[in-house]
Amino acid sequence: MSNPACPACTLDDVLSHSAHWECATCGHEWPKDAAPEIARVVKDAHGNVLADGDTVALIKDLKLGSSSQVLKQGSKAKNIRLVDGDHEIDCKIEGTALALKACFVKKISLA
Repeated sequence: MSNPACPACTLDDVLSHSAHWECATCGHEWPKDAAPEIARVVKDAHGNVLADGDTVALIKDLKLGSSSQVLKQGSKAKNIRLVDGDHEIDCKIEGTALALKACFVKKISLA
């Protein structure tokens, strides 16, 4: 069995220990029996699976932080990017960069 590449730095200078792997370059350690990462599935308010590059629309008015600006229902965001964290979507709406929760958007199919 060949040694895997380090998940932290992607180099293949990996040392094998009895129960774990260790990267000789960055020092990252991980168990040998680690299950492969399961891809995260992000769904919109209607249960449709979202992907990078999708176009979405807001399903309700959203107030921006502590300002008086409000994003109106139906505002569209094109070419979204999915990220880890509480707010799963990075996008721009009306020129403003935003992080949104998927539960406040619906996927728009462009046919």
